[in-house]
Amino acid sequence: MEAIVHFLEDVVHFAAQIGITLTEMAGIAILLITVAKAIVGYFRKSEHLRLDLAEGIALALEFKLGGEVLRTVIVREWTELLILGAIIALRGALTLLIHWEISVEEKREKAMLEEHQKD
Repeated sequence: MEAIVHFLEDVVHFAAQIGITLTEMAGIAILLITVAKAIVGYFRKSEHLRLDLAEGIALALEFKLGGEVLRTVIVREWTELLILGAIIALRGALTLLIHWEISVEEKREKAMLEEHQKD
């Protein structure tokens, strides 16, 4: 029976590692694509550059945050859990800050559009 429990723990650990790697890779890919699009948008003088960049960064951070949440499954010690909790809190705060910036930027763009339509 103990061998079965150990085997199941290994399966969960392996599945969590794969999930962590895939979500972190997705976050990195999203961030790289967003930065590339932002560079192209900068040279094309895109009006929505800041908004698009902020939304891409927020999405990438959410994937990275998902990877950290998955990492809680395989943490073995309290010190690792505290460090992980601090990382999750920081990434969560960054995500909230970026979402706030997105809403401010959307309001600014909406006001500029309304002002432009009045002219």
